[in-house]
Amino acid sequence: MTAPAATTSVTPTRAPAQTSTSAQTWALSVRSIQSLLRQPSLVVPSLIFPLFFAALGTSSFSRATGLPGFPAVDSYLDFALAGAIVQGILFGSTTGATALATDIENGFFDRLLASPSTRTGIIVGRMAGGMAYGAFQTLFFVLVLLPFGLSINGGVAGVIGLMVSGTILALAIGALMSSMALLTGSAEAVQGAFPLLFIALFFSSAFFPRETMSGIYGTLADFNPVSHLVEGMRGLVIEGVSASALARAILVPAALAIVSIALSLRALRHRLGAS
Repeated sequence: MTAPAATTSVTPTRAPAQTSTSAQTWALSVRSIQSLLRQPSLVVPSLIFPLFFAALGTSSFSRATGLPGFPAVDSYLDFALAGAIVQGILFGSTTGATALATDIENGFFDRLLASPSTRTGIIVGRMAGGMAYGAFQTLFFVLVLLPFGLSINGGVAGVIGLMVSGTILALAIGALMSSMALLTGSAEAVQGAFPLLFIALFFSSAFFPRETMSGIYGTLADFNPVSHLVEGMRGLVIEGVSASALARAILVPAALAIVSIALSLRALRHRLGAS
């Protein structure tokens, strides 16, 4: 009679702990999203500037679509969409990491570390908001540009593929910039690192096909993972859903995310050791 009583006494103690950890991670995710919505001065540029550059490119480079090496498209917007998505996610993910650095500066992050939440749960909670925003940005750009001539040959499946790719990319960039926030604890340092990310986008095939590039610019674009990511996303738009396009659109940001998460966890351990 004693053994069954001991067994039943163990079961209730596990569920609350699991529920508590999940609830805290969810609460951090919600707070991360809310912090984005409360900063329109930072969020709006991540939606407007990519559309501005896409419109500028369409008006300036629409004739370039007839050049040798340029993919067959109905509109330059078909070509520019992938670059606009990546550019917007770079803006948005930097905003999320800036919010994390602000939490470190005002002491909120230290209170989180003292709570029962797991260290991984804290990072996941912070990243979830950026991932949700990355998916939203992708869909937003698609819906806004459709009336202006954008056509997606991949259809609904292609849009879903773009959203998955954008979500994973948001995780990768968010984790990378969060590692900067954890190491420096400075919002200014995080914002100051953004131009380096934009340089990686500039030296890629986001604005022109690699086939039209030459010299050092073409070489940098060939070895730039952003080029292969953008071309995978662009394939979903121009050519339709294929194994090759999906592989580049999803596996490239996934590989970047693995490295970035490892860096953010290492930065978190460094902060724990320094505190």
